[in-house]
Amino acid sequence: MQTKFIFVTGGVMSGLGKGVTTSSIAKLLQLADQKVSCIKIDPYLNYDAGTMNPVAHGEVFVTDDGGECDMDIGNYERFLNQNIPKSHNITTAQVYSTVIEAERRGEYLGACVQIIPHVTDEIKNRIRKIAKDENLDFLIVECGGTVGDIESLPFLEALRQIKVEDGPQNVIFVHVTLAPSLDVVGEQKTKPTQHSAQELRRIGIQPDFLAVRCTLPLEEKTKKKIALFTNVTVNDVLSCHDVKSIFQVPQILYDQGILDSIFKKFGKVGMVNASTNWDTWNTIAESMINHEDQKSRIAIVGKYVTLPDSYVSVNHALKHAGAKLGKSIEIDWIDSESISDYKILSDYDGILVPGGFGIRGSEGIINTANYAREKNIPYLGICFGFQLAAIAFARNVLNLDDANSTEIKQNAKNPVVDLLPEQKEISDMGGSLRLGANEIIIKQNTMAHKIYNADMISKRHRHRYEINQKYIPEFEKNGMFFSAESDEGKRMEVLEIPSHKFYLGVQFHPEFNSRPGYPEEAFEAFVNASSAKK
Repeated sequence: MQTKFIFVTGGVMSGLGKGVTTSSIAKLLQLADQKVSCIKIDPYLNYDAGTMNPVAHGEVFVTDDGGECDMDIGNYERFLNQNIPKSHNITTAQVYSTVIEAERRGEYLGACVQIIPHVTDEIKNRIRKIAKDENLDFLIVECGGTVGDIESLPFLEALRQIKVEDGPQNVIFVHVTLAPSLDVVGEQKTKPTQHSAQELRRIGIQPDFLAVRCTLPLEEKTKKKIALFTNVTVNDVLSCHDVKSIFQVPQILYDQGILDSIFKKFGKVGMVNASTNWDTWNTIAESMINHEDQKSRIAIVGKYVTLPDSYVSVNHALKHAGAKLGKSIEIDWIDSESISDYKILSDYDGILVPGGFGIRGSEGIINTANYAREKNIPYLGICFGFQLAAIAFARNVLNLDDANSTEIKQNAKNPVVDLLPEQKEISDMGGSLRLGANEIIIKQNTMAHKIYNADMISKRHRHRYEINQKYIPEFEKNGMFFSAESDEGKRMEVLEIPSHKFYLGVQFHPEFNSRPGYPEEAFEAFVNASSAKK
């Protein structure tokens, strides 16, 4: 049976929630027992998200197969509870690189290589290959950016061509727009949505659904006005209003009949029966809210806290753990570069240091890790937070003069953290880190083994530096133990202080494996320790 395509586009402005809309539609189809997956198109000229500033672009999400992807891939994984391969994040650079390489090999001999058909054909080929290789019932494709962006035009043209070639019975367009409410007027304004849909039609795409972002539910008169000016039926103008949790959005869309409409448009009448799956999902979605009476205050001390989306998976992982434990997680973001009074950290139930790179703010993290150790405050350090916790211990317990990372100080007298050997000959920055899932062996009778209840786990990595093994005997003699390793003992993966209430550092990124209803074990253990009575 031919894969059905749902293309999600955006208008008016970025950040409206195309990723959540895409994920929610995919979830509804999955609940209806359909085999579904998602693609994110990013029209920027970066080959992938790996070298992009997280404060400008948001988190770099790492896939199991080592892709450095847009953070919306993380949304798809969390909603669907399934791994998404790196091939599902398509960028302009990837497409153009393939076309240029083909031209150099002589595959277009005699042809003038152009956007249409060569670039658009490559885009279509990538989308169709995923649908075929994974034998999908539905493939939801989110096109990044907004309609009217020059970078998006080749992708929108390719999506338009797919609908012409496959027929309207196999392709649906969902357009995400905005209906702002102005306090001075007191009504929902429809002009942004009108103009956005008009721009989409101008390039040959008529949306089948409008997912309209708004503060309060769309009024019926607003829906009718939007329908009149956009050539979309009133029933297919969907209210995407603010909710407590993004995991409530599938229910909101379902209540407005989107699943019935999708199946009818695709000629699949009578196929909607998700009752056997809904109970589990509704329990998970419900668990993500309504724990205001049981709060745990967590301080996230990091380098990129001016944009919380820089650590969006960490944020979600904490809330997944809190939901399972019946706790509301209250997060305060603390800039490691500007923190000076570490006593403020005593006000928190737990301290988390996420990943990062570079010199800026590193001393603040080292001092934070040491303060958490001295004051017996639950601590979870991830990647950079793992490495700098080791440096803090080396300086303050082992009294190692000038203990540091060679990333921070190249000629450190005591390079407790050093460059991975295989990285020393690498000059390219993009795609050259230690990336993706690696098998990790956990030592018996350790806190890590108790947390994971396993001898071996598989976790995702994104780093270039590692613990210098020559210092390990001195660490362990003084109370910090390395309880897990990988690559036949070459890489240290977990550190812990057994005498501490909860002190854990991990070289990998556990946040990428956390899902609603199925929190990652280290996060669950950290939140549990942070929730214990002082």
